[in-house]
Amino acid sequence: MTDVEITVRGACRTSHPAERGTVSAHISVEGDDAARVFAAVVEHSHLARTSVVALHDPEAGPVTSWVGQDVRTWATRPWSQDGAQLPLVHHARTDLRVTFRDVVALGAWLTEMSTVEGFGVEQVEWTLTEAREEELTRTARSRAVADARSKARDYAAALGLGEVRVVALADAGMLGPHPPEEPGRLARVALAGGGPDLALVPQDVEVSCEVDARFTAGLPA
Repeated sequence: MTDVEITVRGACRTSHPAERGTVSAHISVEGDDAARVFAAVVEHSHLARTSVVALHDPEAGPVTSWVGQDVRTWATRPWSQDGAQLPLVHHARTDLRVTFRDVVALGAWLTEMSTVEGFGVEQVEWTLTEAREEELTRTARSRAVADARSKARDYAAALGLGEVRVVALADAGMLGPHPPEEPGRLARVALAGGGPDLALVPQDVEVSCEVDARFTAGLPA
């Protein structure tokens, strides 16, 4: 009897509490006076950036990194319900991206910024440090290979075959099509001023690995 070929997929999913929270925020103002709109965004973005700089320390935090964009301006001319063209509406906007290592400080900063005109949050992205993600990825890869071997052994035993021998190992999809899945790490945030500090609950960050493996097994000796 020729050896039987067994192809399986091994997988591992592990998670770890988030170690970083990155806020994507903006300050946006609109109105009928271009100069006032621009000045308002400049003033309010200065407040936001000043508060971030005061918290910024790449090593100790609570803000480990941040980046701000220049103010962008444009104008639109809306239409009324009756089809009449209305006066120009002027817009100004700047975007800010801030990474915190302290969740409590992140919530306090968002609460403080909620009182700033035009401030809004696009999303908060929860991540791990690079070293932690590399560590968890290595563990997930090892466990995914072990899972593949375990499956192959189960199939071989069910067929009355002997020990399996690996002949091919690849990332998922390289031995056949498979759409990748990305774990969700984003959270929407709604802000309301005047209350206590915003209490954020970080999502655990999932690290996963899938491998395809091909084994052969024959009748036991």
